[in-house]
Amino acid sequence: MATSGERAVDAYIAAAAKPVQPMLRELRQAIKSAAPQAEEKLSYRMPFYAYHGRLIYFAAHARHVGMYPIIGREKELYANELKPYLVAKATLQFPIGQPLPISLVRKVVKARAKENAARVSQKPPVTADQPKTRRRPARA
Repeated sequence: MATSGERAVDAYIAAAAKPVQPMLRELRQAIKSAAPQAEEKLSYRMPFYAYHGRLIYFAAHARHVGMYPIIGREKELYANELKPYLVAKATLQFPIGQPLPISLVRKVVKARAKENAARVSQKPPVTADQPKTRRRPARA
């Protein structure tokens, strides 16, 4: 049975312009195959994948499909491959009607998932006697 997030992404793709729908489905499949444990949702009205925090977003635009954010080590690891698509500090743009670089998408998603998992494993666990959040003392 599909989750509410999966149904929301289905609806997002169905509402997109017909020429871009195949690209969105292909991008979605690439992300899901690279990070099968990621949870699919909508956030900021875009398909969003969560895995130990924010993993990746994508969105359809008039002339391209965007993928966000590209902010971690993947920028260094795949700099040459990302170059034709990296248009801003953390944004990839794939022109509508051109083939998606699926192997690159998978590599980026896998690298981000690995980075997110490593970040979580480095955090010390919260014990019962530790407060979960810091509270500021009340001002007089």
